Amino acid sequence: MRWQTGGMARPNYRDRLTSPLPRIRDLARILRENGGFGGSGENADLVPIARNGLPAGTTSWTWVGHSTYLVRLNGVAILTDPVWAARIPGGTRRLTPPGLAWSELPKIDAVVISHDHYDHLDSPTVKRLPRDTPVLVGLGLKTWFTRRGFRNVTELDWWESATVAGLEFDFVPAHHWSRRGPFDTCATLWGGWVITAPDGTRTYHAGDSGYGKWFAEIGERYPGIGVAMLPIGAYEPRWFMRPVHINPEEAVQALEDLGAQQLAAMHWGTFALTKEPMDEPLRLIKKAWAAAGRDPADLWALAIGETRTLT
Repeated sequence: MRWQTGGMARPNYRDRLTSPLPRIRDLARILRENGGFGGSGENADLVPIARNGLPAGTTSWTWVGHSTYLVRLNGVAILTDPVWAARIPGGTRRLTPPGLAWSELPKIDAVVISHDHYDHLDSPTVKRLPRDTPVLVGLGLKTWFTRRGFRNVTELDWWESATVAGLEFDFVPAHHWSRRGPFDTCATLWGGWVITAPDGTRTYHAGDSGYGKWFAEIGERYPGIGVAMLPIGAYEPRWFMRPVHINPEEAVQALEDLGAQQLAAMHWGTFALTKEPMDEPLRLIKKAWAAAGRDPADLWALAIGETRTLT
């Protein structure tokens, strides 16, 4: 979809929304009941941290913090939604350190961006990357990178794919939205990434998403997902966050819809974005996992900086 402003056509993806954006009365309610959009840093000291450096391995997942993972598939190094910033716009500061120092990273072969919200697309971090780094983004976001000198940017619609460094990258839907400024709501397309290696290893990064139909469809289109990196935090108050952020119980259901095996938790323990205590997502995902009767070994509720390796 496109809309007109001053005679110029600009992209708009509001037709991809699966829930309405907040209305004025919703914003007034959250200001009245929640005291605004500030989060709670309660229990930040209880978030587990294991900054032990990067172990050897050609197929592994390292949680750097928030939605940032270093994924290594068949020796190819991928960064998801890289954020090393100490603070993101809006005054939200990082309450736990990145799990890897920037100097500990291997050569990055590809970067995937789920959407343009500041806690997923961080300009100071992106500027630290070599300008020839392959970057994969949703529709409308390529220009943001080319204006900053990046020369190898691939822009995809939902269900489209590209091959980089021998891996297949598929951009898939999410129940979310996009915006960086006051006048660009839904001007770029949001989503998640399914990444498939030649040996059949398949992993999924959800970006940000509420719960809904897309998880089952992704699972149908991409069978055999092993590790699914799913958000488990930033869900309170539920009446406001439900359309765009899954909670721990919904994350377990999303994993089942995907037909995936391991749940690698993310989007918690780094920034205080919403009102739940910082350690609550960890406690609730363990509870929901046990209630579902799933194998405890398949819940990767990692400490910040922790790596899991598959052989």
